[in-house]
Amino acid sequence: MNIRQTALLGVAFAFVTSVAHAEISDGVVKLGVMNDQSGLYADLAGKGSVEAARMAIEDFGGKLNGKPIEILSADHQNKPDIGSNIVRQWIDVEGVDAIVDVPTSSVALAVQKITSEKDTAFLMSGPASTRLTNEDCAATGVHYTYDTYALAVGTGKAMVEEGGDTWFFITADYAFGHSLEQDTANVVKKNGGKVLGEVRHPLSSADFSSYLLQAQGSGAKVIGLANAGSDTTNAIKQANEFGIVQSGQQLAALLMFITDVNSLGLDVAQGLTLTTGFYWDMNDETRAFADRFSKRMDGQRPTMVHAGVYSEVMQYLKAVDAIKDDGGKAAVDQMKKTPINDFFAKNGKIRADGRMVHDMYLAQVKTPSESKMKWDYYKILRTIPGDQAYQPLSESKCPLVKG
Repeated sequence: MNIRQTALLGVAFAFVTSVAHAEISDGVVKLGVMNDQSGLYADLAGKGSVEAARMAIEDFGGKLNGKPIEILSADHQNKPDIGSNIVRQWIDVEGVDAIVDVPTSSVALAVQKITSEKDTAFLMSGPASTRLTNEDCAATGVHYTYDTYALAVGTGKAMVEEGGDTWFFITADYAFGHSLEQDTANVVKKNGGKVLGEVRHPLSSADFSSYLLQAQGSGAKVIGLANAGSDTTNAIKQANEFGIVQSGQQLAALLMFITDVNSLGLDVAQGLTLTTGFYWDMNDETRAFADRFSKRMDGQRPTMVHAGVYSEVMQYLKAVDAIKDDGGKAAVDQMKKTPINDFFAKNGKIRADGRMVHDMYLAQVKTPSESKMKWDYYKILRTIPGDQAYQPLSESKCPLVKG
């Protein structure tokens, strides 16, 4: 065999190998939706995210390249060790091809390491920490719906511009809370404000009295709640009982979902400013999705996490269908090449660091007299363009970003 024949044989072998690799593994596409289904984040994600993923699969047609699409779900109980064990079981034993949702940033950071090692796509709707697209980024990860930087740019900047130039933070003591506090503090300082102090609380706190008293005693114009779910609603309820807002201080709910407003009621939540990546009542497309979702969820309207899950699952399935390969990096690489235009995002794009860039919205909770029906809770104050909402790539600490 001469040199030319050997070279041709090598090229042919490489081609056959690549074609053999580009396939649907195990003859099925499996998605694992993991989140908090029993604790403080159950309403904002939970079973609603599972249902949103199921809707996307059904709308896609239920099969991919002739292969069935299956869905698994699990409750990580907001614990990184439990979440990690579930994901390893799913990938190693169940043959799961993509992990979906995963609110609670500490769990998501642990999962990101596993999915990166095992070439499994990680489609994140629920977690918020910017570490997921910075120092802990991965070629298999897509951070889809929102992050702490976008929340800070929206709510933090707006409140400083309206005169809330001194802040005290009440912060959930784990990765998400720390990230949200830091990003918001940076925005406050950049816009001429000052941070007077902070206090940390454990996840799923019932009693916020001591934290609220410290915040009240600081004299800060704004008390920033760097937490989410029932931690946020409990803090707001107790602040209302203490008369904190009535005495002149403002509350900044730095991450608030429409399910939180529904839980609080407009009498308590009215006037709060928040940042969101989605609102169900923005246009005909969002209302159509929300109506379908609501029928399957006993009347509940979707949060931005639920909408993000549907969108990211649909984009993933389209990517796998295009390349006929459910490998994690291959699928995410294809997603990065494809603009996102659906009810959730217009002209959305996934960057090299895995951040899906799309418009965010600054909203204010309506008064009871302004609301015409249940779930009619937001006034959209302004659109924050995606290139302003998210951390610039020039500031990225992600190793995937070429300097």
